[in-house]
Amino acid sequence: MDSTTLQSRIYKGYGKAALRIGPINTVYRASSAISSQGNTVTTLNASFNAEDMKYGRPNKYGKPTWFGLFDGTLVDVGDYLIGPQGTFFVAAMQLTLPILMVECNRTINILRPQQQTGIGQVGYGGDTDANETILMQGWPASVLQGTKGEKTEIGLPGDVRTPWWAILLPSFSGVVLRSADIITDELSRRYVISSAELTDAGWRLTAMQAQT
Repeated sequence: MDSTTLQSRIYKGYGKAALRIGPINTVYRASSAISSQGNTVTTLNASFNAEDMKYGRPNKYGKPTWFGLFDGTLVDVGDYLIGPQGTFFVAAMQLTLPILMVECNRTINILRPQQQTGIGQVGYGGDTDANETILMQGWPASVLQGTKGEKTEIGLPGDVRTPWWAILLPSFSGVVLRSADIITDELSRRYVISSAELTDAGWRLTAMQAQT
């Protein structure tokens, strides 16, 4: 038996198990960077567990990754599954291994600022909403607390640290994220990307919440 046949049988087995224990989920596939749920691929039974397919423990705070139990022949890396258990994206489908999923708790937009020089005796450059270019729009993502935060430069007794966030989302062909890109979410929070790492499981970002 070759590896392709073996993998197909493993995924089909996942699908048979999910028929008994998993609710129906809708599978979406991005059609463009500004339409993350542009195409409905299929519906399927899916179950998610936190401990390597053992169903022995609940998930914990600050852990966005899950293992997916469903027919993997029907999905691709980067697809979204939405159902009663929440919104998840397929992060990795590695040979003979469980399907790695990421639970999404926010919906984000990513914009690229363009420095605009003002008129005056001393030149001014700054970012404004009007000169930001949309890179990705309406993408469910995992946005969880990162480090304890950054102190303000003034350091007054009543100041609080500026929070940092760890963000995971799928990659999309042709879109390359970089430091200083802007993220916004449905809670009207605004973040500035500090580092952007493209992995085989999608984008892993660190971002500082911007002061408003």
